[in-house]
Amino acid sequence: MRGLHPAAWPIAALLVGYPLWWVLGFGGLSVVAVAPVMALVLWRRRPIRAPRGFGLWLLLLAGYLVSGFMLGEMPPDTYGEFGAGRLIGYLMRLSLYVSLLIMVLYLGNLAERELPQLTLVRMLGTLFLTTVAGGLLGVLAPHAEFTSPVESILPGWISGNSFVHNLIHPTAAQTQWVLGHPSPRPEAPFEWANAWGSNVSVLLVWFVVGWWAHGGPRRRLAVVPLLALAAVPIVYSLNRGLWIGLGVAVAYLLLRLGGRARVAACAAVTAGALAFFLSPLQAMVAQRLENPHSNDIRAFTVSETIAAASTSPLIGYGNTRSARGNHRTVTTGKTDWCPTCGHPPLGGDGHLWHLMITQGFTGAALYSAFFAGAARRHWRDRSPIGMAGVLVMILTLLYMFVYDGLVTPLSLYLISFALLWRNSMASTTA
Repeated sequence: MRGLHPAAWPIAALLVGYPLWWVLGFGGLSVVAVAPVMALVLWRRRPIRAPRGFGLWLLLLAGYLVSGFMLGEMPPDTYGEFGAGRLIGYLMRLSLYVSLLIMVLYLGNLAERELPQLTLVRMLGTLFLTTVAGGLLGVLAPHAEFTSPVESILPGWISGNSFVHNLIHPTAAQTQWVLGHPSPRPEAPFEWANAWGSNVSVLLVWFVVGWWAHGGPRRRLAVVPLLALAAVPIVYSLNRGLWIGLGVAVAYLLLRLGGRARVAACAAVTAGALAFFLSPLQAMVAQRLENPHSNDIRAFTVSETIAAASTSPLIGYGNTRSARGNHRTVTTGKTDWCPTCGHPPLGGDGHLWHLMITQGFTGAALYSAFFAGAARRHWRDRSPIGMAGVLVMILTLLYMFVYDGLVTPLSLYLISFALLWRNSMASTTA
């Protein structure tokens, strides 16, 4: 990044340098690593500006602090003991929430000369290319994995925690029985397959803005083959939430664009759909739609999450819990003789449900209001960055029903929020 202002290096290190963080074992925790440097930049330029609606995020963070008093409590029909694992998960999530707050304020307080909007957008575009490369690795070498430096130096009682292990142990793909047989789902360079699905869709939005809407002839020429290449891991991800999100994005663009831009978008969508249906990829999509095996699991977990959250509706329980049994049996899931039995923890099927169990219905309402308010306030911004940012806010509200926002997805949602905020400040001073 030649010519980059020194104050912008922390965000460049986070986004452009993300592959290195992943190899080292920081991955989604990289935002925690760079947040102190961002905080130092902020400290030197007081007073600090804050965006409209940010009070909701502060209330969300305050609610999470209060929810820590419930870590030792157990909702009805759940099991488990209060121990190091539960406390580690709580503290890691707390550090992420605080780091993300610092990151948004840092981005909004950098001047345009220090970090041009287009430079930030293209950093996200670079991470999109990294994500596509990681997805192709998951397709071509699904069993690739290695022990990261961070994992090798942590004590086993920390690295063995399932939540921590997913963050610090780099793997190319998750192998799951989605199609009735073991199927690898790309996840590199992120923490799990659903995070890859959420992230690639958000990054694709910013890639198109940076390389097409604000790109020169060379960049525009590269967009079509790169998107065609990205379609391979997108299909192999078997990720219905991602596919729905892309459909919503197309509908949104056709609604918001006008004149020649809408005609061009319709032509591009038609050509892309025709190419897809003539390719071998359409058979895999059809096979996935014929195997909705996760529906019963999600229905069980969501209903149990709501039931548990209703016993502490205001502040939740600080961390996730495990329900007794699963969607097939009333017996407890994992056992010594069947370590693969069971189901995801409560709140693991979408950030809305995660917030319900960790912070009660109050936390879920604050999160929804924060992103819905951002979409409403910036709806009239018809610049490429403005329309793209609103689209990401809409995708955030959609994905909260199916994806856990922690860890990396929430970082990208809030960077997109910061881009909207910076855009509004630029239009005010223009």
